[in-house]
Amino acid sequence: MTDAREPEPSSWTFNPIGVARTVFREKYSIPRQPGLCPAARGTVHLRRDAALRAALKGIEGFSHLWLVYVFHATGASDWRPTVRAPRLGGAEKVGSLASRSPHRPNPIGISVVELLRAELDHPEGPRLEVRGVDLLDGSPVLDVKPYLPYADAVRGATTGWAKEPVPRAPVRFSRKASRLVRAFEATRPELRALIRGLLSLDPRPAFQQRRMPLKSPAAEGTRWGFSVVDLEVQWEIRAGAILVVDVFVPDDAPSVGGRG
Repeated sequence: MTDAREPEPSSWTFNPIGVARTVFREKYSIPRQPGLCPAARGTVHLRRDAALRAALKGIEGFSHLWLVYVFHATGASDWRPTVRAPRLGGAEKVGSLASRSPHRPNPIGISVVELLRAELDHPEGPRLEVRGVDLLDGSPVLDVKPYLPYADAVRGATTGWAKEPVPRAPVRFSRKASRLVRAFEATRPELRALIRGLLSLDPRPAFQQRRMPLKSPAAEGTRWGFSVVDLEVQWEIRAGAILVVDVFVPDDAPSVGGRG
């Protein structure tokens, strides 16, 4: 007998419904999971489309949303079957499908974010203000779904190799950095909380964390930097803690993110 079923498509093409605008202009310093830095805010700019506006009806009643998006800075052509997991210090490989790595057969990410405000009638298209983001600025958004605690929070779920809790590093601000942050917060609310939240996760690559633990003599005094919002943040490792030493508006020079 001939199978009358239609053949399954060999590929799919999706059109983004919008784009995420976030505080992260570079991959360095982005939290490795959503919600780890609640002060990290963003806005989902949806296309100016009456159908999309109607599709969002009722979304303001949900406290959290799932965002489905594209890892647009990571091409699918160079995906890796195994990755060095940061939670394992970068010393051990796990399968990419057994991880949350952006290096995947299809570069698609999912993140739970908190919905702060839904502006459905914005003249340039619906906008969703969210926080707790881990998306690179400019990430194409494929879909938005409400988070349902009774279905999505699985009681008794296990975490495999990604053991909890996520370790946090102590963060301090120099007098100069504190003064600058106070001045910048006039136009950049929650800047101190954002910087503290990001640095408490120790944004250094896993192999550098392994080679130079915070409390090791080799790490003492090393200086690092990253961009967040439109600012450059420089910090040092001092006495097993992270010390923010400078915050400034950069010129046209390349970012110093990841410099040791």
